[in-house]
Amino acid sequence: MEVSVFTLLMDGREDRVESLTVPHGEAIFGWVRKPHGWCRDDACIPAFRAAEVETPEGVDLAGFAGLLGRIAVVDPVERLIAVGEAQRLGPDEAPDFTLDGFSLREARGSKIALVFWASWCGCRYDLAAWDELHEELSPSGLTVVSVSLDRDPEDARPWIEGLEHPSLIDAEGSVAELYNVVNVPTVVWIDEEGRIARPQDTMTATDTFREMNGLSSEDAKNALRRWVLDEESGLTPEVVREHLRIPTEEERRARLHARLAAWLFRHGRTAPAQGHAREAAELAPHDVAVRRSLMPLSGADPFGDEYFRLRDELEARGVAIYRPLPDWSGGGAAAEVRA
Repeated sequence: MEVSVFTLLMDGREDRVESLTVPHGEAIFGWVRKPHGWCRDDACIPAFRAAEVETPEGVDLAGFAGLLGRIAVVDPVERLIAVGEAQRLGPDEAPDFTLDGFSLREARGSKIALVFWASWCGCRYDLAAWDELHEELSPSGLTVVSVSLDRDPEDARPWIEGLEHPSLIDAEGSVAELYNVVNVPTVVWIDEEGRIARPQDTMTATDTFREMNGLSSEDAKNALRRWVLDEESGLTPEVVREHLRIPTEEERRARLHARLAAWLFRHGRTAPAQGHAREAAELAPHDVAVRRSLMPLSGADPFGDEYFRLRDELEARGVAIYRPLPDWSGGGAAAEVRA
């Protein structure tokens, strides 16, 4: 008889697990049970902590994820489980990641401008300008790294062909999860030591949509140049801590529901996919990146009526769509720009 397994979505991979209760003696996420606890390389979870997720039948998979600081969302009907990243966002060390052959840790020694964008955003037209900034400032120690939030990599590819800077596609949303990116464009600056010098900031590289967002690309680019050339980030460490947006548990769960929705949409299971998309929207209604990124997979136009309904909804709630930091954008813009 065929065993109905679960599909596990974790760390950008798709694996199979036979049950949400793992039999004793089997490894879990690369962790192995030893007499004193669960261990992976040099790290160990003491046995007394692991006892809360161990039962006579085995080890609770979702509970074990919790021991690692990760959240799991399970769809028992569709037999899916998504496990998120551990919450590691802080100013003292930018969360490491490896994507499309690029490793953030291996880029230490260079300033990084981490530019989040998507093909469903007008910021796609800024990529060439970011590439020019990369060419201009790389001799002075800057690397521009763009990260597409497109759920379908093929939507992003035409926009990154021929670019010189590292151009990554975060189809599973794992890097956006690590950096709590709730809309695009969002830019994060990371210094040579791997510390966050500028937290999530709305920055543009062209004035294509200035009438809509109210932002000066020249002011943004000049702020970047000052950081690279004059070592002036514009923000003290205290201000970085103040403005760094740490994800809530609801935001983290919303991203996992979105991940399940994306997988279900890709596999033609529209009704349950829409259910998870609604759950994501209820948990994090302000997360434009999560909500808009699912529109193409559901057959909706991310530049059409559904997007404008989303904008109207957020405007009615007083939720800012664009969130520039005040040091370069004219002070009040960070609080007052709504659309």
